[in-house]
Amino acid sequence: MRWVWIAWLLIAVVGGFAALEGFALTHDAVTLSEFVWDISAAWPPFPFMIGFIVGFLTCHFWWGGVMGFKRR
Repeated sequence: MRWVWIAWLLIAVVGGFAALEGFALTHDAVTLSEFVWDISAAWPPFPFMIGFIVGFLTCHFWWGGVMGFKRR
């Protein structure tokens, strides 16, 4: 069952990014990098907030916190 989740995440993340970037490039729309650049110029704390959120989620899912997650 683990491989089902890995495959789904891979397809969802990589496929979704490829589809949205492909659409943006072929239709002269805003790409992800342009969006991040624009929002960072409008609100400079944006990249630091994203880094904080990603760091929090990394600790939450992979550090284990106070109690480690053990399978029974």
